[in-house]
Amino acid sequence: MPPLARPPRLTPSSRVAVVAPAGPVPEASLQAGLDILRGWDLDPVTGAHVLSVGRELTYLAGADADRAADFQRAWCDPEVSAVFCARGGYGIQRMVDLLDWEALRAAGPKVLVGYSDITALHEAFAARLGLATLHGPLIATDGFLKSEKAQENLRATLFTPESVQELTTDAAPSPASPLTPRRARGVTLGGCLSLLAADLGTPHARPSARGGLLCLEDIGEDPYRLDRYLTQLLRGGWLDGVAGVALGSWVDCEPYPEVRALLADRLGGLGVPVVGDFGFGHGEGAPTLPLGVAGELDAEAGVLRLDVPALM
Repeated sequence: MPPLARPPRLTPSSRVAVVAPAGPVPEASLQAGLDILRGWDLDPVTGAHVLSVGRELTYLAGADADRAADFQRAWCDPEVSAVFCARGGYGIQRMVDLLDWEALRAAGPKVLVGYSDITALHEAFAARLGLATLHGPLIATDGFLKSEKAQENLRATLFTPESVQELTTDAAPSPASPLTPRRARGVTLGGCLSLLAADLGTPHARPSARGGLLCLEDIGEDPYRLDRYLTQLLRGGWLDGVAGVALGSWVDCEPYPEVRALLADRLGGLGVPVVGDFGFGHGEGAPTLPLGVAGELDAEAGVLRLDVPALM
């Protein structure tokens, strides 16, 4: 698995777009997130439907076509250097097939930031555009608004990415020993486990994680459901040849000892380094995780080291 193309880093006064490609966004939270971006000397603009709510399907931020159009317009705007997703929820899989991928490719490499449901968009960008992206905070959610740690890590990744080329298990509240030791090299990929499983077999999914450093996290899933997702990836051959596995946060996936036992059971047989508690994902103070960048996973030291900065 080769590294993906890295977009340019941001600079003061960079124009950035904020869109809602999945679930609906509270206006107060959106404004608070925009204020933080302005405090970084960025120039944020919003999509026309960023505050929309579906008429009947109220878990969506408006119509699929409108969410896709907002994203497309933002990405293809030559003045925009980055696109931030306001929140996750659900909805990316409904709009991703409506995007004009040739137009997105022609618009050139830019920064994409988001996590959770945005995992499906990260996968599509990797498969269709060959572009590295940032599994990072959703700017209209508490995980960003109430965490200076998450804010500063994202800011460093955007402006001085060479300063944050290591992720360590110290980022988690309770670092743990590796499920499976040793070291591995590869290219980072992954995100929310349930989204990766749901993406299997779709037009935008990569055929496998072969050669990659797979990064997994999720929220609010019972152990048996996590088992189902991992088993689906195993049965589908998607995990064949994976180089190593880094595990992030498992917020409200209870009981955690059972989750950890499940992860060891399903992933231990891969015969590759597997280490938990990196803290990326839905957890408090979660670090930004670059996807599509080559690096080394040192399971015994609990460190994921990137070979190069996330952005150029």
